This record gives sequence, C-alpha cells and structure tokens, in this order.
Amino acid sequence: MHNLLRQQKSRLIRLASVSILLIASLRSVAQRELYLPNHDDKKYYLGIALMYNTSRFNLSHHPGFLGQDSVQVVDPENAGGFGLAGIHTLRLNHRFEIRAIFPQLLFSYKNLTYHLKTPDPMKEEQKVMTKKVESILLGFPVHLKFRSDRIDNFRVYMFAGGKFEYDLTSNSTARRAEDLIKLKKYDLGVEAGIGFNFYFPVFILSPEIKISNGLMNVHSRDANLKYSSTIDKLQSRMIIFSLIFEG
Repeated sequence: MHNLLRQQKSRLIRLASVSILLIASLRSVAQRELYLPNHDDKKYYLGIALMYNTSRFNLSHHPGFLGQDSVQVVDPENAGGFGLAGIHTLRLNHRFEIRAIFPQLLFSYKNLTYHLKTPDPMKEEQKVMTKKVESILLGFPVHLKFRSDRIDNFRVYMFAGGKFEYDLTSNSTARRAEDLIKLKKYDLGVEAGIGFNFYFPVFILSPEIKISNGLMNVHSRDANLKYSSTIDKLQSRMIIFSLIFEG
C-alpha cells in the first residue's frame, strides 16, 4: 500500500509539473508581442528581393543531329547565378494579392557540354567542350498570391503567374560566332512557388522558392555553325531562392 501511494504521489507530481509548464507556455504565447499589427490594412506596399538562382536549358536536338558526325552528345548542365528585384504588392482582400516584380535583374549562367567525335587541334578543341552561356535578364513577373491566416508573427503564402524577360546580353546578331551559342532577346514563361512571412518590429522577412520555366525557344540557330546546328530548341529552366524584405 505504501508503494502504491508513493507511485500515485509521483504521478501527481509529474502531472502537476507538466500542467505548470503547459500553462506557462500558453501564457508566453498569449503575451507574445504582435509585430506590425496594421500591415494587413495596407492596400499597397513595397519590398526588395535578394535572389540566388540555379538554371539550365531544356534542350531539343535538331532532326539533322543524327546525320552529322562532329558532335556525339550535347548535355545541358546546371549553373548558379544571382539577382536583385523590386517588389510591388497590391492587396485585393484578406486572401489574395497581386504582386509585380520590377525591375528584376538576374545574372544567369547555363552551360552546354559537347562530346566531339573528331576534335580540331587547330582550334584547340578537346574531346569534351563546355560552352558557358551567360545572360543578364531584365524581367517583369506578375503573380497572384494566396495567403494563409496569420499565426502570431508568421504566415504562409503560395503564388503563380507569368513573366516577360529581355536578355541584355543577347548575341543573336553576332557575326563571328563559331564558338558561341546565340540566344534571342525575348522570352515568356510561367512561375509558381511558396513563401513564408516572418514579421519583425520594422520589416517582414520572406524566404521564398519558385520554379520559373521559359515557354519560348530562345535558341537562334545557325545551320553553318557546329555548336549551333545540332540544337533545335533551348528553353530556360530555373529555380530561384529569394530573401524578400518588405515594410
């Protein structure tokens, strides 16, 4: 009987301890300061984004690829880049917002690796040649955002939309382009992603990740160039991670 009473007493002490900790936790949550409580009343607000991207080409071979004997394989590869953007957000209601990103400046790198059957030593070619395709993209994405309820100083949102891009370094008109992959100036695409709002006393920090896919063929094909003639279509594929600061 004595052991039974001691066990019950021990259980009551543990239960009381857990209850005290739970009540203390609930009180601390209830007393947590709500930052920027009037921000949801803003009809329009601004932000700035710091971005890192990893991008590649979605490649389609030209029908004449199998009939030539200089290039055996063409492989697109991922490469990293960075960017900056201005954020303009218009609130429609409690759940939905329209967001325009302008200006968006992305420094993007996409590599193509060629496996050559007969390298030309006069041109310092090797069996495996990597062509680095660099782009400076001036973009204008527009998104429709869907927001969850705010939980204290935290919120989740999802978005989808489209984009227009202009390549400031387009070399589609270059004449001496034997070693170049020439790209067109314009591209249209679709984007979708998810983000998280963390509210602080004077700003909102939003880590965000999105998929950005180009819809147009940006390859300016030249049938007379070895590195270009084997390719029919090049479409941009990009994953962008952003840190957005809004106020």
